[in-house]
Amino acid sequence: MNKLDYLFLLLALVAEIVGTIGGFGSSVFFVPMGNFFFDFHFVLGLTALFHLFSNVSKIVLFKKGLDKKLLINIGVPSVIFVIIGGYMTKIVDSFILEIVLALFLVGLSLLFLVKKDLVINPNRKNAITGGVLSGFSAGLLGTGGAIRGLTMATFNLEKSVFIATSAFIDFFIDFTRTFVYFNNGYIHKEHLIYLPFLLVVGILGTYVGKRILHFIEQDKFKTISLLLILLIGVVTLGNVLIKTT
Repeated sequence: MNKLDYLFLLLALVAEIVGTIGGFGSSVFFVPMGNFFFDFHFVLGLTALFHLFSNVSKIVLFKKGLDKKLLINIGVPSVIFVIIGGYMTKIVDSFILEIVLALFLVGLSLLFLVKKDLVINPNRKNAITGGVLSGFSAGLLGTGGAIRGLTMATFNLEKSVFIATSAFIDFFIDFTRTFVYFNNGYIHKEHLIYLPFLLVVGILGTYVGKRILHFIEQDKFKTISLLLILLIGVVTLGNVLIKTT
């Protein structure tokens, strides 16, 4: 890989914008989209690096809104279990991981679309459980923002507080799994050509997403995001099955 794939970068920008507005995080779009271009393990490494940039952008733009209690209750177990999930990617076959990712996206989107009134009690136990599940999913599948988003939504946070707290947690998750993926051999010198471009994509996508938030109701956009996640999940599953034939 010695030259850039510009379509990939364009889709990465779209993923960052939609992920910022929808509140699910860009990885839920970035990871399955990246699988159409690169090897699954390569995408995991690229996602961790990309998210470091995008989350720094969110922290800078939304830094005034931060819930320190949730940062600890969700963030600490997330960091612990992202390490476990990250190391498990060496044990589980990448083909199985791609299928699990596709089913995860389909199941999660359908759950949110059907159970619009789904309620989780906003307590410390559920916050820790959400942190465990989102961290493990982020390490194993490359994306865990949707689970964390569902957990954090129960605490009725103001929009900027939600995004800032989620970004801080995500930053620590990505910082941690970058070392795990590097140790696994998923991050190579081939990633370096994308880093400056992904830095720009992360900043620009977050900025555009923040601007759009002023003009659109987040609940309506979440429905659109969920339909996109469902579509991506179905296409991802179809793509994986085609590879086997």
